[in-house]
Amino acid sequence: MRLDKFLKVTQLIKRRSVAQEASKEGFIYVNNKKAKPSTALKQGDIILLDMWNYKKEVEILKIPEKNTIKKQDLDNYIRVLNYETKKSELI
Repeated sequence: MRLDKFLKVTQLIKRRSVAQEASKEGFIYVNNKKAKPSTALKQGDIILLDMWNYKKEVEILKIPEKNTIKKQDLDNYIRVLNYETKKSELI
């Protein structure tokens, strides 16, 4: 499954277009390498979302077969390895 579609289906990013833009801007890494929206994912890959206000690292446990999954089933597909918020320096 493509990276942008996986991020949308697993609800890590709400819209596929936002996932594509974040990937093109260099905010998303797969296995410690900058990833394109078309990057093919497989079980065991590590995704790092280094967004402007948070950093989240997840492991892929299973690739979804459908285009939607229930929120209560997310734990079957991804495991959050690390999550941290970034502090704003504008104050």
